[in-house]
Amino acid sequence: MDDRRLLSRYEALLSAAPQVVWVMTKDGTVTPLANRAGRTPEGLWRPDGEATWSDAVHPKDRGWFGRVWQEATRKQSVIDIVVRVRLRSDPERYRHVKVIAAPVLDGSGEPEWVGTITDAEDHWRTRMRERLLACMAAVPAARDLTEAFMTTASAVVPDLVDCIAIFQVHHPTDVGFRAVEGALSAAPTARVALAPGLPPLPPLTEDFALGSAAKEVMDNQVTKQLTFPAGRPPEGPISDASVRWLRQAGATSLVLLPVVVEGRTVALASAANCRGNPPPDETDLALLHDVLQQMSGPLRRTLELQGVRGMALALQQSFLAAPPAVEGAVVTAVYHPADSTAEVGGDWYDAINLSGGAVALTIGDIVGHDMDAATTMGRVNSMLRGLAYDSGPTASPAATLGRLDRIVQALDTPSLVTVVHAVLNPAPPDGWHLVLSNAGHPPPLLIPADAPPRYLHELSAPDPPLCVSDDVPRTDLQAFLREGDTLVLYTDGLVEVPGRDITHSLENLRVHAETLVRRGLTLSTLVQSLLPPVQERRDDIAVIALQVRRKR
Repeated sequence: MDDRRLLSRYEALLSAAPQVVWVMTKDGTVTPLANRAGRTPEGLWRPDGEATWSDAVHPKDRGWFGRVWQEATRKQSVIDIVVRVRLRSDPERYRHVKVIAAPVLDGSGEPEWVGTITDAEDHWRTRMRERLLACMAAVPAARDLTEAFMTTASAVVPDLVDCIAIFQVHHPTDVGFRAVEGALSAAPTARVALAPGLPPLPPLTEDFALGSAAKEVMDNQVTKQLTFPAGRPPEGPISDASVRWLRQAGATSLVLLPVVVEGRTVALASAANCRGNPPPDETDLALLHDVLQQMSGPLRRTLELQGVRGMALALQQSFLAAPPAVEGAVVTAVYHPADSTAEVGGDWYDAINLSGGAVALTIGDIVGHDMDAATTMGRVNSMLRGLAYDSGPTASPAATLGRLDRIVQALDTPSLVTVVHAVLNPAPPDGWHLVLSNAGHPPPLLIPADAPPRYLHELSAPDPPLCVSDDVPRTDLQAFLREGDTLVLYTDGLVEVPGRDITHSLENLRVHAETLVRRGLTLSTLVQSLLPPVQERRDDIAVIALQVRRKR
C-alpha cells in the first residue's frame, strides 16, 4: 500500500512538473513517464511509425548529438546538453530543449536512461546573441571593410546559416554600377563564409549580376527569404550563377538582408542553408539582422573615406591630361590609384610642348596620402608647368626646380616633394638631346633600342627633394636619345614594396623592361606591362614615357 501511495504521489509530481520525464532503454526505445496525453514543451514532435527519436533532432545537430549518446552509453555517464528538436505543429521548425539524462540499472543489471526535457529556447537565444555580438566586438575597430566583412561572415557560419556572402553595394551614381533589365550589375566587394563540405562559390566578375530579388531588397530595405525544396531554387528572382550554386549545395533557402546606413543600402548579405537543412526561422533572421547592423560603423567610415577619396581622385586626375602629340616621338602616360578606400596620393605626371619642337616631361610625388596631398600636387604641378613654359627649351631643369623650390617654400605650406623634370630638344636628323634634374625621385629608366636598359643615375645619387632646406644646389644630367630609344619616368609605387630592398626592386624592373622590349611591344603596351599585378599594388603609380620615332 505504501509503495502504491508513493508511486501515485510521484506520478502526480511528474505531471505537474514543467518538463517531460522519460525513460530510454539501451536499444533506444523511449517511454514518457509524464505528460502522458502527449504534451511536450511547446508541442515537440514525437516519432511514430518508422521514425525514430533521432529524426526529431535538427539535421545540423544529429552528428554531434549521436556522438554524445554513444560516449555516454559507453561510459554510462550523465548527459546535460541543449539540442534542437522538431515542433509537432510544424515539423519544418525546431526548438531548443535542454536534455538531462542519467543511467539507472534495472533489475537485470541492464542500464536504462531516465531524463528530462525542458524548454531552453529563450535561454539559448540569449546566449547565442551574446556570443555573436561578442564576436562582432572587433568589427568597429576593423582596419578596413574587408576585415569587417570577414569577421561578420565567420560569426554566423555554421550556427545560423551554412553560407553567407556580403556585398558592398555600388549605386547607379557609383563607378562600375548600372541597371540592366531589372537586375543590378556591379563589381562588388564580397566576402564569403562556407560551412565545411559545401562547393566553392563561383568567382565574382566585373559583370556579376544580382537578381531581381536583390534589387527589391535594396530598394525597399526589407529582408526577403525564399524557401524551396532542397536543391530546387526558383530561377526568376535569383541570378543564374546563384541558382547553379544553390542546386549544387542542396540549398533549401536564400535570405537577402540589407544593411542600411543613414537611409542608404550600403551592403547586402546573401545567406543560404544547404544540404537539406531547414531554413532559418524568425528568431534566426532577427539574430542575423542584429549581427549585420554591427557593420554599420565600418561601412559609414568607408563611405566617408570613399567620398573624400573620390574628390581627391577627381582633383588629381584633372591635372593628368593625355600627353600632347610630339613630332618625332610618341608619348604615353598612365595613372593607377592605390587599391585602398583610405588613401589617395599626390602622384602626377605632365608633358608640355615648348617652342622649337621641344618637349618638357615631369613626374612627381607629394609625400602624403590624403586630400591635402592631392591639393598640394595640383598647386605644385601648375607652378612647375608655368615655370617650364616661361623658361623655354634652353632653360636648365635644375634651375627651374630651384625656382620652384623657393616659390613653394615661400608661398605654400612646405610638403616634401620628389620630382624629375626633363627637357628634350630635337637633334636632327632623328635624335633628341635630353637634360633632366632629379630632386629625390626614383631614377629614370632609359631603354635603348640596341642596348640593355639602364638607369640614368647609376653613377650619382639624385639631388635632395624639394622643401628640405633653402638654396639646395641642383644639378643637370644629360643624355642623347636615338631612334627607338625609350625614356621612362615613374613614381615609387612602381618599384617600392614593403619589406623589399629598393635596389632589388629596381633591378627587377630593369630586367623586366629588357624582356618586354624584345617582344617588340608598342609603347602603350610596354608601359602597361611594366605595372605590377593589381593585387601587388600598394601605392599610387604614375608613369610617363617617351619613345623616339623617325620624323616623317
